[in-house]
Amino acid sequence: MSGGDIAGLIAAGVFAILVAFLALPLIKLGRVFDETTVAIREASNGITPILEETTVTIQEANRQLARVDTITGSVADVTGNVSALVSLFAASVGGPLIKIAGFTAAVRAGIAGLRPARPGKTR
Repeated sequence: MSGGDIAGLIAAGVFAILVAFLALPLIKLGRVFDETTVAIREASNGITPILEETTVTIQEANRQLARVDTITGSVADVTGNVSALVSLFAASVGGPLIKIAGFTAAVRAGIAGLRPARPGKTR
């Protein structure tokens, strides 16, 4: 065996030791990737029911909002109707009441003018 053969054997041995040292971290890294895959699968399995419940909750909230919108529309209609009734009442009853009040005030003033003045009192 020559010096080159011995150097080649030493280089091959060093390379084999280097591969052995690098193989252990690669095997551990492979295990980490396997565990990560399992953790992601479990997380996605846990998130799916939560997303389904969230979807149901949002749908129910939308239904309730639609009901509130209907109720709000009905309240607006009732408010408009009450306002119209108040206006109609004021127009139909308020005008004649003002006329009656004016007539009553005029009658009082007329009657007060017909009464004789009392001594010590002024009109």
